[in-house]
Formats: sequence, structure tokens, C-alpha cells
Amino acid sequence: TRYIGDWSSDVCSSDLDGNDLTVGRRRYRLQRYDRLMGVGAGKAAATMARAIEPILGGRLTDGLVITKYGHAVPTKRIAVAEAGHPLPDRAGLKAARRIMALVARLTRRDLLVVLLSGGASSLMTAPVAGLTLSAKQRVTDRLLRSGAGIGELNTVRKHLSNVKGGRLAALGGATIVTLVVSDVIGDDLSTIGSGPTSPDPTTYLDAVRCLRRHRLWSSAPSRVRKHLIDGTK
Repeated sequence: TRYIGDWSSDVCSSDLDGNDLTVGRRRYRLQRYDRLMGVGAGKAAATMARAIEPILGGRLTDGLVITKYGHAVPTKRIAVAEAGHPLPDRAGLKAARRIMALVARLTRRDLLVVLLSGGASSLMTAPVAGLTLSAKQRVTDRLLRSGAGIGELNTVRKHLSNVKGGRLAALGGATIVTLVVSDVIGDDLSTIGSGPTSPDPTTYLDAVRCLRRHRLWSSAPSRVRKHLIDGTK
């Protein structure tokens, strides 16, 4: 069961009443869960973590969010890591791997709260096997310079990632609540932060077409091209 809500409307109505956590219209009976964890990424992720901690109280076990350099704030239970934006860096890669390890160990007996805001796509970077961080940086930089829209940019990033396009949610078996600060016109949840907990309506072919449309295909790293072409087969 997954509830994907908008932070601005839902966090204000989130409440912990005894053994029940209410988020928007959904109620979660916490006695059903062994662990309650918080993870996330974005320029506002640390602030979101600090805001949610008093609501979740002592039931919150641990967690980790990634934010942009200079955007960290003090938290009590959810750790905060800083990383690069708009280009991903090794700090973001290291922190993303930590989040993946945390999520992968969760089961259906656990509740995971995912906090997302603008910048999450760059901050939580986890290239697919065989693809280096430098290759991901190169593609991201050229797409940004090309004038590609956020939807196009994230279509490519989702198909080069182990966490984007719903892959973070697929790592473990936990029930997931995703709270989002949208920076995307139309609030497309598969585009915000490249949708780490949302189904991906785009395809590998869409990613290939995006790079071709902006005349970046021939200059993309060979491993990027191979991975995307293999995905279309």
C-alpha cells in the first residue's frame, strides 16, 4: 500500500494519535509495523525531516536524507548528508548507497516515509551497473546545457539509475508513504525527483529519443548508449 501526497497539504494534517498515524486521508496502524524509517532527498529534505520528526516521535527508528550543500539543519533521528546539485557527485553517490541499503533491509512489517523535494534527482544518484558517476555527470551536464525540459532530463536519468523511476520502492517490501514538495508544473509524481517511489510511464526508447532530439546521442558515453539501446530490445 502506498500513499503519495503533497507535503504542503498533507504534512499539516499528519498526526500521531496513539498507535495510529494519519496522513491526509490514510491511516496507518503502527502496531502492525516493527520499524518506522524516514529517507529522502531534495533541497528541502533536511527541513522536511526536521518537521516530520516531532510528528513521528519516538516510534521513528532511524533514516537518512540527502540535501544540497549548505542546506542541512539539525535533526535528531534522521541523519542528513549533503551532496552536489545540479550535478551529482561522489557524496550523493555514497549517501544514495546508504539509503538503498536501509530500504533493502525493510520488510512488509515496516513503514517507510519517503521525503522528496526539488533537486532530489541530482542529490540521490545511483548509476546502473557498468555506468560510472563521471558518465552520469557528463550526460546530466549536457542535457542541462541543451535546454531540455525537466521531464526530458528526468526521462533520461530514470533509465540510467538504480533508484529513480520507482526502483527505490522496489528495493524492499515496506509499506511506503511519500511526502512531496513539488517543483514541477502539473505535479507529475513520476517526474518530481525522478519518481523514486512512483511508477514510470516513460521508456528506454523515450530516453534515446530525448538525447537524439537535443543532438546529444553521438556525444553520449558509449556505455550510456549501449545501456539505453539494450533496454529497448
